[in-house]
Amino acid sequence: MASVTYDHVYKKFGDVIAVNDLSIEIEDKEFLVLVGPSGCGKTTALRCLAGLEDITEGTIKIGDHVVNDIAPKDRDIAMVFQSYALYPHMSVFDNMAFGLKLRKTPKAEIKTRVEQAAEILGIQQLLDRKPRQLSGGQRQRVALGRAIVRQPKVFLLDEPLSNLDAKLRVETRANISKLHQQLQTTFIYVTHDQVEAMTMASRIAVITNGILQQIDTPQVLYDTPDNLFVAGFIGSPSMNFFPAKIKKDGEKLLVDGGTFTLEIPAERKDVYMPYVDKSVTFGIRPEDIHNPEFAPPSIIAQPLECDVDVTELMGNEIFVYLKVNEQTFIARVDPRSRYHVNDKVQVVLNMNNMHIFDQETELAVR
Repeated sequence: MASVTYDHVYKKFGDVIAVNDLSIEIEDKEFLVLVGPSGCGKTTALRCLAGLEDITEGTIKIGDHVVNDIAPKDRDIAMVFQSYALYPHMSVFDNMAFGLKLRKTPKAEIKTRVEQAAEILGIQQLLDRKPRQLSGGQRQRVALGRAIVRQPKVFLLDEPLSNLDAKLRVETRANISKLHQQLQTTFIYVTHDQVEAMTMASRIAVITNGILQQIDTPQVLYDTPDNLFVAGFIGSPSMNFFPAKIKKDGEKLLVDGGTFTLEIPAERKDVYMPYVDKSVTFGIRPEDIHNPEFAPPSIIAQPLECDVDVTELMGNEIFVYLKVNEQTFIARVDPRSRYHVNDKVQVVLNMNNMHIFDQETELAVR
């Protein structure tokens, strides 16, 4: 068990900077998720930690030891890949034991470790089978088991759920979270799926174009994103954005979206006053847009007239695609709502949870 530190790490492939000045301190026993769109540099950052890529500049530490020049096999890490990478001719037991046999671990200890890992993962009955006799979820658990028996200081998981179907992803996601609680070891997990990140992580590091955008707990990232990218990436469906201006009307401060105006809550006026008559981006999450009939009584509600474009009944909620000023946005409304395509409707926005971003810097205004 150990902490991990990225200290001003760069990784370049020719003229391409895949990891750009990455600095993160990951605490011992933490579950950190690196999340971002495909090609953003998150897997490269993980491979640099594993020693599968040489870093261009900077320092990586595991515990108190700099590992820049240490071979992957000596870094005391275990990695689980998107591909299960199981040996097809070996049994589950032998697949899980293979790394230990290479290290000349005593047979009795190998047997104990494999059986303990199999019990944790619920695959005791599969130890004699070959990989071809297993389902995708079972193969993924074997791959996890192969990492567990190593008893490493740090687990690295690179999109391990990508090959699983939707139901199995949810189930395996929960299993990995339980596994982290049982093992009490540092987990670093890479995914492009922000739902996985939100549900599993103790902290999330959001990366794009090789640059760390924000690192914090899932709730902080959701409630107070630092910039437009984080706001749009965290949350499903993602935040709605509207080009707007801040206007002053007597004592009131308004968000002017061209065909609509929304009053800004009084307690936020001082924050946004420097942006009067300036172009900004107004953000509101789909779950903060309500059918007026079912809006929570405690919110600061501002009405908005719009047209219904598409409806998606989800059972416990309805996703409604709405249009205003030729811009489509999405609301998550109460399932009792009776919205139909082409209806002209009024929704209310919860201005307690509004967001304003500087249009030039894309930074949140707070």
